[in-house]
This record gives sequence, structure tokens and C-alpha cells, in this order.
Amino acid sequence: MALPMDTLGSMQRLTATPPPAPLAMPEQSFKTRGLPAHDFQRPRLSTMAARATLIIVTLGLAAFGVSEMYAVAKVGGMAFLEWGLLAVFAVAFAWIGFSAANALASLFAPRGKSEDIYADGGLTAIVMPVYNEDPREVFSALAAMVTDLPERLRTRFEVFIVSDTTNAETWIAEERALSILRAKCGPTKVWYRRRRDNTHRKAGNVADFVRRWGGRYEHMIMLDADSLITGDSLARLRAAMIADPRAGIIQTSPSLIGATTPYARAQQFANTVTGPVVSKGIAAWQGEDGNYWGHNAIIRVAAFASAAGLPDLPGKPPFGGTILSHDFVEAALIRRAGWTVTMRPDITGSYEGAPTDLFGVIKRDRRWAQGNLQHARLVGANGFATCSRLHFVIGILAYVMSPVWLLMLLTGVALSVQATLIRPEYFPTSFSLFPTWPAFDTERMVTLFIISLGVLLLPKVIAMVQALFDARLRKGCGGPLGVVGSSFLELLISTLIAPIMMIAQTGIVLSILLGRAVGWLPQARQGQSICWRAAFMFHSVHIACGVALALIALAHSPTLAAWMSPTLFALILAAPISKLCGSFTLGRRMRRMNAMVTPQESAPPEVLLMAQREADAFPEALPSDALITLAEDPTLCDAHLGALEPEQRGRGHFDPTRALTQAKVGEAQTLEELASWLAPQERMALISDLGLLGSALKLGKGRRNMEASAA
Repeated sequence: MALPMDTLGSMQRLTATPPPAPLAMPEQSFKTRGLPAHDFQRPRLSTMAARATLIIVTLGLAAFGVSEMYAVAKVGGMAFLEWGLLAVFAVAFAWIGFSAANALASLFAPRGKSEDIYADGGLTAIVMPVYNEDPREVFSALAAMVTDLPERLRTRFEVFIVSDTTNAETWIAEERALSILRAKCGPTKVWYRRRRDNTHRKAGNVADFVRRWGGRYEHMIMLDADSLITGDSLARLRAAMIADPRAGIIQTSPSLIGATTPYARAQQFANTVTGPVVSKGIAAWQGEDGNYWGHNAIIRVAAFASAAGLPDLPGKPPFGGTILSHDFVEAALIRRAGWTVTMRPDITGSYEGAPTDLFGVIKRDRRWAQGNLQHARLVGANGFATCSRLHFVIGILAYVMSPVWLLMLLTGVALSVQATLIRPEYFPTSFSLFPTWPAFDTERMVTLFIISLGVLLLPKVIAMVQALFDARLRKGCGGPLGVVGSSFLELLISTLIAPIMMIAQTGIVLSILLGRAVGWLPQARQGQSICWRAAFMFHSVHIACGVALALIALAHSPTLAAWMSPTLFALILAAPISKLCGSFTLGRRMRRMNAMVTPQESAPPEVLLMAQREADAFPEALPSDALITLAEDPTLCDAHLGALEPEQRGRGHFDPTRALTQAKVGEAQTLEELASWLAPQERMALISDLGLLGSALKLGKGRRNMEASAA
């Protein structure tokens, strides 16, 4: 796609990056701590009330559940398996009790504030880290966000794209899209940097930005590749940070958008209806000891630089090395330094993409689980606030609970098998007037099950009732029938996928405990349709577990099989359930039927519509070959050469990939021949090296000269 001359001119008028403005970002110690930048203040009364609610309700429900389960099991005597069942039930019931308590704590959520969005307060960077993402989606979203900003604030924001892209064609597409974005952003400056070395992944990418240009900015609004924030929300985040000089991080509660499959629609609906209740509860009890989710938040650059430098953890991955879930740790470190970390659910207009299918979610969970389990080494670190430690524990339990649920299920099966296979000791050797019968209090067990179900569903019930009384939300979800019907449909989908995720996350946790580390792969944000054979292979373990449990249950107790039927059904049919949940066709049909519709669908925000319109200005496809594209577009090539960073190579250290690439450049007679010889890593090495790229481009000039002579 040829670029217009005024767009091409913007490449030449601006350098790729601003002048250096270095800011020291020392690595922090988890054994010692420095002096805090601010004195810690007592929590507000509303925060104390929310915390009291959280503790009392969680512990009260846990104590009640454990006492009832003990009463159920002790009828026939407490043997080893009964004690095991009681232990795992205690953990599981406390977990669902915590979720219910968090929903009740939302009653104490702080009210929204109104700050002056035009207050003076220095430059704010809109930072977009990218790693082999779709440039069209990313850059069109940035164009929409900047265009949506209040006009008076356009010069107080700058966009900074920090790329860790390792695909040559994606890199060139990013540089090509940069010139288009600059033309669209007008007075808002746009900068771009691609790192040669992807050390420490996203955390290292952001740290590199802070160390090199952090002194230029007072604040940075951190985005993810699928983030979209309205101009009003960007302005309010900046105003909130300026209004509170103690603020280190202010986190929004993003709403999901762009759902295209039944699974994504269920997640989007739950996030829209139940999400506000959950986020208000979290905001209420965490107060100023909050957490950071890595994106859609504003950060004070000075606080981040002085307090959030991350060291490597001792040892090898998965528990050592680079800290993967860096956002939780950065929040804990910034809070340790005395800065506040808060959540502002009242700042709406913050969006992110909805996860598409189980295949992508399970693969993503592998990375997230490793990062969260790493936090077990940091829970006891020096100086962390109690709530920061609690955030670590909650993150760990989010994945450990799957093995707990599975263990509880297997313990119940084992008790049933024991009752069938092992002959009871009716008349023990010790004196007894009555025989010892193996028994449970069945009536009490059914009552406990109903109560457990009520506790589990309490947050969803509260959210549904609130949605029915919220005119905007009720209308956006299709009216009262839409709210209720969609809530039950979302619950059905969640129930079907829960056993699959239980087995998947159990396998993930076990693989991490066995020392298997995960690599760094780009996140699959758009999803893809996979064939039936691949679906059955992907879910083979889940299906095998379902079949095995079904055979055991049917062989020993048809009643047990009936009791377990929802779990067994989901596991045995994991492949078709997963395929249907990830079906784009079914997702479109559900949208036409207004099933699980949300306000951001029925009345899309203007910034979303704007992003969709802006996408037309950016090339839809990646260049077919990065080297040929540079050779055919001199302006793009000049901009690329000007943005290349010098290679940092010590004397005597040689890169085998570069050496092989250099040999191919020397052997090739034409640019096309060279391009056909290069493997992806070699093509990346070539366009990253000033000398090699210059030599390669001479092949193109020679060919053009010969063509001119022949003519």
C-alpha cells in the first residue's frame, strides 16, 4: 500500500524517539527496604468496615461450613479419608466464602471523585508495549484514543510505542503504521522504539523505557495490546494522579469488548454485570494498599523508577529467574515505598479485548500460573503491606484451587469406593452394644450442598439484582428478561467449562511444581478455528479423566454417578463443548438473538467506533517480505535505518545467525535471491544490522542499474 506524501513527510520531520531523559531505576531488594517516600496513613473508616466485613464473613462462613461437614462425616466415625475430605472442603468453602464476602464489602466502596481534568501537571505518556501484535489493531486503537482526548489536553499527552517484536514483517509493519499514526495524532507526539534484546520480557521493556526516557514524563498510562480507553477516562486518570501527590498507581476496572464467540460473550457479560460488584468490593477493602493488573492504569513515573526495579529471583525457572507476574510485585514495591495504590471503579470507559476460546485461555494460564506461583517466594518479603501479601496469596490460590477442587472430588469418590469394596467392621473387637455402620448424615449433606451453592452464587445474584435496578445497564442488556436470561445462560456456560478448567489448571500447576518452565509466546487475542481432530487431541486428558471417573462411579454407585453427572458430562464432552464455545458462527447467531448482550454492544462507545473506522487507514496485511519492502520504499527504508540502535557486542563475541546471514549476503547476486535464502531469524538479523542491511540493499541498486542500462 503506497503512503500519501504528507504521511511520508511525518517520518522525516520526527525522529523515532525523543531526546534521552534518563531516570535511575535501581533493582530492589526483597530482604531489606529503604525509607518510604511517604508516611503510611491510617485506613479510612469505610476501608476498615470493608475489611472487617471481609474477615468476619469469610471466617464465619468457613467455620460454619467446616462444622456442618464435620457433623455430616462424623456419623460413621472419622477415618483418614473423612479427615482428608474435611480438610480440602475447608479450603474450598473458605475460598467461595471469600468471594461472597468481597461482594458484600462492595457496599463500602468509595464514592467517585471529580477532579479538574485541565490541571497543570507535566507530560503524560500513553505507553503501548507490543510483542508481535497486529499493528493494524494496535495503531488504530491508539489513533482513536488520542483523537478522543479533549482538544486542550492533546499536547499534554504523548504516545510511546515500546516494541519487543521479533518478527521482521511485523516490525516493518509497525514502522509503516507509525507514520500514519503520527499524521492522525496531530499535536500529540508519537514515539517508537524497538529493543534489540528482549531481556525480562514486558517488565524489561517498560523498565528500559523508564530508564531512557522516564525523566521526560510525570506519569505514564500503561496499556496492553488490546486496550482501549476513552479520552475522558485518560483525562480523568491524569487528573486523579495530579490531585493526589501520594498516588503511585491508580488502576481502572476494564470492561471486556469485542466478544465474537459464545465463550467470549459469556466472559464479557459476566465482566459487565458481575464485574462492577467484584471491583467495588476489591476497591473497598484494599483501600490504599491496592494491586496493579499490568495495564489500563496510570503510574507516577518517579515512584515507579525509584521503587519498582525488579531483580531476578535466585535459581532457575519456573520459580527463579525473571519475575513473570511482575505487575503484582511492582504494586507491592510501590506501596512498600509509601506511595498509594488504589482502584477507581468510577473511572469508566476503560476497555480490553475478551478472551476468545478455551484453547487460548489454557495456554495463557500456563504463563500466568507460573508467574503467580512464583509469588510464593515473595509473600514473606521484607516490608510489604499485609494487603500486598494477601494479593499474592489470592493470585496463588486462583490456580491452586483447581487441584483442591479435584482432590475434594477424588476424595468423595474414594469414600464411595471404600464403602463398596471394603467390608465394614460391624462388630469390632472392642466392647460395643451396637455394630459400627459406615454412614453419612445424608439430609444434612444435601442441606450443606444447597448452602454451598447459595454462597457460590451470591456475587452473581447480587450483581443480577443490581443490574435490574440500573436503568442504563438493564436497557443495554436487553431489558429485565435479557438480564435474567443472559445470567442463566452465562451460568450454564461457566458450569460446563469449570470442570475442564479444573483439570487443565491442575495439570498446569503440577507441571510447574515438576520444574517445567514456560517460554514467551505472543498472546492469541483473536482466536482461531481448529479442526475436530486437534480439539480432541487438545482435550484428550480431560476426556480420559471424565471417562475414568464415570467408570469408577458407575461400577460402585449409580447414585454417585448421578451426583457427579454435571462434571462427568463436561469432561467427557470437553472437545465439542470447547469447539462450540469457541465457534465464531454460533457467537454471531447469539449476537443476533441478543443473547448475553452488553451495553458496549447495544450502544458501542464512540472510541470503539472510532477505532474501527481508523483501522481502514492502516494496511490490513503484513508485508510479504521485510527486506523487499524496505528496498521498494526508500522513505520507509530511511526511517528504518535512522531508528536502528547500534549493536552492543563485546570483542570476541560472535552471533552465529549474523555470521550465516553475512555469508548469504556475500553469495547472493540479487535481492530476490537473498530474500529467498533467508530464514526468519536471519531476515531479522539482517534488517537489524546497519552494515548487513546496507550491503543487501546494494544488491537491489545493482539490479535496478542493470535494468536501466538494458532499457
